[in-house]
Amino acid sequence: MQINKPSIPQGTRDFDAATIYKRQYITNTIKTVFEKYGFEPLQTPAFENLTTLMGKYGEEGDKLMFKILNNGLADKAEKATLAFNDILQGKSTPAITERALKYDLTIPFARYVAMNYAHLNLPYKRYQIQPVWRADRPQKGRYREFVQCDADIVGSESILNEIDLINIYADVFTALKLKVNIKINNRKILQALAQICNAENYLVTITTAIDKLDKIGLDKVLEDLAANNINIQQQQIIKNYLAITGSNQAILAQLANLFATNQIGIDGLQEITQIITMANHNNSFANIVVQPSLARGLNYYTGVIIEVQAADFAMGSIGGGGRYNNLTELFGVPNVPGVGISFGLDRIYDVLEGLNLFNTNIAQTKIKIMFLNHSAAQATHCYPLLQGLRQANFTAEIYYNQAKIDKQYKYAEAKAITYVINATFNTDDNYCIVKNINTGLQQKIALDDLNNYSFI
Repeated sequence: MQINKPSIPQGTRDFDAATIYKRQYITNTIKTVFEKYGFEPLQTPAFENLTTLMGKYGEEGDKLMFKILNNGLADKAEKATLAFNDILQGKSTPAITERALKYDLTIPFARYVAMNYAHLNLPYKRYQIQPVWRADRPQKGRYREFVQCDADIVGSESILNEIDLINIYADVFTALKLKVNIKINNRKILQALAQICNAENYLVTITTAIDKLDKIGLDKVLEDLAANNINIQQQQIIKNYLAITGSNQAILAQLANLFATNQIGIDGLQEITQIITMANHNNSFANIVVQPSLARGLNYYTGVIIEVQAADFAMGSIGGGGRYNNLTELFGVPNVPGVGISFGLDRIYDVLEGLNLFNTNIAQTKIKIMFLNHSAAQATHCYPLLQGLRQANFTAEIYYNQAKIDKQYKYAEAKAITYVINATFNTDDNYCIVKNINTGLQQKIALDDLNNYSFI
C-alpha cells in the first residue's frame, strides 16, 4: 500500500493551541467593540449560489472564486468535459457548477438583507466573523482561506455611520496596542475625477488602475490607462490628481480647488470633511489620513471608502470598507443604503506577531490545575476532587496514565499549567500537596479544604 506524505492545500494553515488563543484574543477584542457600538451577530453559509456571487467583484474577483463541482456527473462524462473546459477559461456553466465558497461577507450579507428585508428593524446593524475563500496566489499576508470580521449598517444614509465605523477601527487597534493609519477617500471624488477627464464611462477602468498604484507604480498605472483608451490629456489630469499630497487640510484644499465646479466632487469632499471633524482622529494609535489615491477595487462602493494599514510593519491592508448604496438592488431590493468595514484577522495576527505585541500570558486566561497520577486507585479517589474544581470553573485535569513524576511535570509545564496537586489517600493521611510550578511554592492542604483553596 502506498503511503502518501501528509499535506494541506496551499494557502491554508493548521493552528495549534497557542495560535488559537492569540486569534481568539483578536476576535474577542473586535467582537467586544462591535457590540459596544450596537451591532448584532449574524452567520451565513460557507457557500452560496454562484448566481449570488458572480459579477459582484469585477472580472478579477470572478476568477478567484472557489467553485464547487456538481454531484452526479460520472455518467455524463462528455458533457462534463465540455463544461470543465469552460471553467478553465474562467466561464461558469450550471452543467458543472452552481455554487461557490464565499469570496467575502458583504455580498452574502446583501443577499440576506434582500431575502429578509420585510422583517428587518432598520437601520439594521450586524457583525459577522467567519472564514472566506479566494483562489489567490499565496504569499506573505495573503491566504486562500482566511477570516474576515465585518460590521455593516443598512437602512441609513447618515454620515454618522461612517464616523462610527472609523471610531470602531480606532477603538479596536487601541485595545490591541497596534498603531495604524486609517486611510479614507470617496468614490464620489473618483467619479468627479472621471467627469473632469470627460471619461465618466471609464470610471471602473480608472479606479481599477489607480487601485494598483502602490503595487505597480505610477508609470505602470499610466500604461494601464493608455491600454484602456485613456488619452494623454486625460492621463495628465489623473497624474496631477495622484500627485496631491500634504496634510489632510492641504489635500482637502487642493481637491476643493480641482473640483470647485463639480457637484459630486463637492459632495464627496463635504463627507470627508465631516468625518475628519467628528471622528476620533486624536487617538495615539489610529491616525486618519485623507488619501486621494485610495480607490479600492470592488465595484460596489458608491461613497466613502476606507482602508487600514499598520503604521510600523510592512503588510498590505489589514482592514477596509466603505459605502455601498446600491448593493441589494442586485437582488431585487432597490434603495437600501449600506456601509460597512472589515478586519482581516489573519493579517492582524501576522502584524501583532511580527511586532511582538501579544502578551506572553495570553493563553493563560484561567488558572490551570493538574492532579498527578500515581496509581489507578489514587486516580479513582482524585476524580471527585477534580470534578469539584471543574464545577468551581477551574481548568483542571488529571494525567491520564501512571508515569514517572518528572514526565508528568514536563507535561504540565508544556501546557502552562499553574498548579500541580499531589494527593495521597492513606487512612491517616487525607491531605494533598498543592504546588505552584511557576513560583515553586507548595502547601499541604486537607482534601476537604481543597475547594476552598485560593488558586491565584
